[in-house]
Amino acid sequence: MRPGGNRGWLLRLVIAFGFAQGAVSMARPAVSYRALALGADERAVGVIAGVYALLPLFAAVPLGRRTDHGRCAPLLPFGVVLISGGCALSGVAGSLWSMALWSGVMGLGHLCFVIGAQSLVARQSAPHEQDRNFGHFTIGASLGQLVGPIAAGTLIDGSDMARSSALALVVAGAGAAVAFTSLWRIEHPGTSATSRTAHGDRVPVVRILRARGVPAGILVSLSVLSATDILTAYLPVVGEHRGIAPSVIGLLLSLRAAATIACRLVLTPLLRLLGRTALLTVTCLLAALLCAGIAVPVPVWALAVMLAALGFCLGVGQPLSMTTVVQAAPDGARSTALALRLTGNRLGQVAAPAAAGLIAGIAGVAAPFVMLGGLLLLSSGVALRSPGRAARGGGGPGSGGGVRRTGSPLGRKSDI
Repeated sequence: MRPGGNRGWLLRLVIAFGFAQGAVSMARPAVSYRALALGADERAVGVIAGVYALLPLFAAVPLGRRTDHGRCAPLLPFGVVLISGGCALSGVAGSLWSMALWSGVMGLGHLCFVIGAQSLVARQSAPHEQDRNFGHFTIGASLGQLVGPIAAGTLIDGSDMARSSALALVVAGAGAAVAFTSLWRIEHPGTSATSRTAHGDRVPVVRILRARGVPAGILVSLSVLSATDILTAYLPVVGEHRGIAPSVIGLLLSLRAAATIACRLVLTPLLRLLGRTALLTVTCLLAALLCAGIAVPVPVWALAVMLAALGFCLGVGQPLSMTTVVQAAPDGARSTALALRLTGNRLGQVAAPAAAGLIAGIAGVAAPFVMLGGLLLLSSGVALRSPGRAARGGGGPGSGGGVRRTGSPLGRKSDI
């Protein structure tokens, strides 16, 4: 089936991603609260948050290679199993070490699901549809990030944090399993064959990383995800220090996610209005200022306004970096390029929480947000220096223009 046909598969993928991401977004703050209940300090919370990304850091490229030369769909149920098991087993874990282990399993499951899902969107979308389809795909993530923290905040009771956080993790595991119901007939027959390179040759990783647009897409994605990850893991710690109840923290995190959804719903008109380069540059710059602002001890209402604005700005980076990497990658290496992008994400998820834990232990729990502001400021500069290929190729912002020299619909390229 040609790319860009019936989009029922995309709706089912968004639903499945919503449940999978909702479970992870519910589990991440619950893991932080359970770790605190088991006696963890800020550094230990940072280590546990980093382990979530450690296994995926080593698994991403091999999984991407496998997907480039095979089907995407099998990774989806496998990822759901790992997410569900990692969440539930984190809830029954009795030590910080075991919590870190199951947090890593959860992260590996999330990686499997995301590599399979992103590769599916890349293969089954025509070039001019990729901005839109990746934007719609990431709405599933935002829906999960909206519902997950609210559910965690509702279930977690400050007076009995150990038991209630364990319950939240078990419920998150059950929620992840619901994703199975939307994974039927999600990959079109014959789609995987078009992604294979001639004679099964593998494109070297160095060549992929040298492709113009790939490093910029990786850095923007790393910065945006690190900001989202630190917000999820460390806002509960900030709340504990400022006397903000877990239920309010859950609402604040969900407000951030709701603003991200709003951004992605209007992403296409924003691209037409500003173009990719200006949109990425401005939103990264604003996000840098807003992240640094969280370090200031402001009233809850002001924190809510900042998080809403931050969520809107962060909503741009992920879908546009996906299309940037996909359309800049060499032929036959799109899944590997996406995996490299995810490797960068996971590297950020390992390094950022570890650095955040160190900084928090030295300078206070709000200091990591200043660090994130600096990282997003760097991304803003990179985005400014990386003009979009699509805009230069005559397709216009969001059009996916900039056609490659191959005739395959999967061999076209633009930049986001």
